[in-house]
Formats: sequence, structure tokens, C-alpha cells
Amino acid sequence: MTYCVGMLLDEGLILMADTRTNAGVDNFSIYKKLHLLSDGEDRNIFACTAGNLSVSQTAISIVREGLPVEDPADEDGRRTLDEVPTMFRAAQLLGAAKQVATHQVAQALAGINVPVGASTLLGGRVGDAPPELYLIYDAGNFIQCKTDTPFFQIGETKYGRPILDRELKRDMPLADALKFGFLSFDAAIASNLGVARPIDIMVMPADRSRPILTRRIERRDDYFDDLSDRWAEALSKASHGIPNPPFMT
Repeated sequence: MTYCVGMLLDEGLILMADTRTNAGVDNFSIYKKLHLLSDGEDRNIFACTAGNLSVSQTAISIVREGLPVEDPADEDGRRTLDEVPTMFRAAQLLGAAKQVATHQVAQALAGINVPVGASTLLGGRVGDAPPELYLIYDAGNFIQCKTDTPFFQIGETKYGRPILDRELKRDMPLADALKFGFLSFDAAIASNLGVARPIDIMVMPADRSRPILTRRIERRDDYFDDLSDRWAEALSKASHGIPNPPFMT
């Protein structure tokens, strides 16, 4: 399994994905889950994937090569992310690619009890529009991130959600949001063997004069190690500082 987070803020977009993949409790390995799907003068489109690795990999390959156009008379035409006019259309295209990939993998695994579900976070910008974030479900349908909840999660979500529910705000600076994203991953890593470093991150400022940041947090990283230690110590001090239940005295 894996864990991915997308955060859409007034200042921009953040995508985070770990790299843990496994085929049983004794077969863990590393696989990149944060992908650059389209990069041009007028667009930057990224995706994070979780679930069946074969479905995710197939869907990404399909969308990179292009899907057939809807006009059957145009036998050579292809729809690609390099040509979509909006992020909404990008989500539609990746959703269609996921439907094709899921069908192909399900046929190959017919009669074998292997889950074929795979979910995706699609984020980026096209043209003059601000960054957008979409959650694409197993079936290829999707929803867009709105102001009520400024983040999406996929994969092993339950351990890393509380800190985001409590602290993440739409008007938060990108640096603060990234810190809470790391705390979310720290909680998931502490409680689930299916989540682990390295963690890939992408930070896309809404201000186009600022560059897009991509970085990998390796298995040993001074900042993340210090953050984890400080957070554990702070939690311990806070919990011990809370009075015991009065009915236990």
C-alpha cells in the first residue's frame, strides 16, 4: 500500500507521496508514486497514485501515449494531456485511461483474488488558471477539491488524517502546510508498515514567478528526523500535562 496527500491552498498546491509498495509482509520495495504527466509552457500536471500498481502504471502509460479520439473516422487521432484546455478535461482523460487500465488488468487477473482498485490525485494548472486538485476514484469518476476541505488523501489515510483535520487551513502559507504534511506522514509511518520513506514532494506556488519545487525525502533526512523527534517529545509533554480524569482520584 502507500499514502499520498494533496493540499490545495490560497498560496498554491502541494502533492506528497511515499514510495512503499509490497507483495506480502516480507516483500517490500520502492516505487515512485508521484509522476510528472505533462510539462509545457502553459501547463504543469502531476499525479500521485495508490492501490494496484499494475493498474496505476498502465493508466499512466495510456494517458502518456494518448487515448483514441471520440470521432471514429479519425483513426490516427489521440487525446493527450499536452492538449487538454483545462484541468477538468485532464481529470476526465485520466479517468478514462483508468477505466481502460482497470478492465485490462481485471481480465488478466480473472479467477485470482487480487484487488484491482487504484486511486489517483491529479494536480496542476493549465493555461492562466490557478492550480487545481482532483481525486480520481477506482472507477474513473472524480471530484474536485473545494474550499470546505483543502486536502485529499489516498492509500493508508486514517493515521495521517487527524493532524490535517485539526490544523490545515486554506489560507496557510505553503511552508506551514508542508510541515503539517510531514507530520501526517510521520503518523502514518509510525502506525503502518505499508507507509515508509522515501517521500516525494511537489510544491507549486500560485505565484507563477516562483519556481515549482520537487524533492525526495530520503530514508535518512535531517529535517524529517528532527521533526519526528520534536513531535514525539511535544506529544509526550502535552499528554502528561493534561490532568487525569477527576473521577480516578
